[in-house]
Amino acid sequence: MRTNIKTTEAIFPMPVLMVATYNEDGTVDVMNAAWGTMLERDYVILNLTETHKTVKNIKARKAFTVSIADAAHITEADYFGVVSGNNTPNKFETSGLTAVKSEIVDAPIIKEFPLCMECEFIEYQDGKYGCGVIGKVVNTSADKSVMEGDKVNISKVNAIAFDPYTHGYYKVTERVGEAFKDGLKLKK
Repeated sequence: MRTNIKTTEAIFPMPVLMVATYNEDGTVDVMNAAWGTMLERDYVILNLTETHKTVKNIKARKAFTVSIADAAHITEADYFGVVSGNNTPNKFETSGLTAVKSEIVDAPIIKEFPLCMECEFIEYQDGKYGCGVIGKVVNTSADKSVMEGDKVNISKVNAIAFDPYTHGYYKVTERVGEAFKDGLKLKK
């Protein structure tokens, strides 16, 4: 038996992405974005409205970074989602996190988040079904603490996912299968 529920934003897990830019005065701005994903191999898409300070910064600077939020920084990640850069210009400073300037794009890398994609702004799609910000990933960096040899160990990242059903965060840590392999067991 199934029960109809009122939630329509029902895809789980939703990523918890930290989108970082520079403000017009050079200070750091970060927002929490759950509505984002890979558009294709080296392009990201973020469903963000133009009212966000971050979108204004992306358009002005032509660059941004996208970091994967981790369990160790849930408080800071959530803060970046509940406080607007339009109303709180020093919100990054309040978080206590640290940033370094990307050597590749005109955007900050938040040192505490273990995975970061550095992106060039490609376009903004608006309109009724516009997708928002599209960016080309020109570099991805990972903190040494999450590396095993030359590969990222996602279990060490302790990435978090947003639960749209109850508005909770969950750790994404346990590997349960092998992509492009396990399904072959059913192939005849």
